[in-house]
Amino acid sequence: MLEAVASQDLWIWHAFYGMAGANNDINVLDNSPLFDDLLDDLAPVVPYVVNGVQYRNGYYLADGIYPEWASFVKSFTVATDPKHTYFKQRQESARKDVERAFGVLQGRWGLIQQPARAYEVNTLRRIMYAGIIMHNMILEDQNMSVVDWKHVYSNPARSLQTVWIDRCQTQRRKAKELRDKDTHISLQQNLMNHIWREVEEASEED
Repeated sequence: MLEAVASQDLWIWHAFYGMAGANNDINVLDNSPLFDDLLDDLAPVVPYVVNGVQYRNGYYLADGIYPEWASFVKSFTVATDPKHTYFKQRQESARKDVERAFGVLQGRWGLIQQPARAYEVNTLRRIMYAGIIMHNMILEDQNMSVVDWKHVYSNPARSLQTVWIDRCQTQRRKAKELRDKDTHISLQQNLMNHIWREVEEASEED
């Protein structure tokens, strides 16, 4: 199973591959290094404002199986009104970027499409990571990437923890922030209200 984070330009920002056995998204997330930099307070600070409310950390679009964490924005299982329906459509549409990125990977590297039973796990892992690295290199060479990643990780606000106990305290604090359900609900509702306002403004112009 491949865990990946991709943006609209198909740049793959994160990949975790090679867990043995039968797994679902939650099992993979529990073993993934996806939030390691965030927990160590090394992740870039990306403040933004949604519907008049400021947030400090970025977020990932995820499906319903993922937990209600501050860094995940999920769709609604059941849309009860036009506002919820529109948000559900926009979220699920944007979430298809990672599927498009994987489709491009398969199209470029036929080896990824082939049966894998004959390979060892470490060999499969290297094949997958090599394909992802070359995929990103192609995007960069063709100037198709919309984000200059060299500037993303040069954020001066990053702090380096040199004392072990300070690092433990930081991880506990950041883990609490990461798993904050109230922030998850607030961000979801504010995003929904923000994009719905665009619909209302477009209707008024018509």
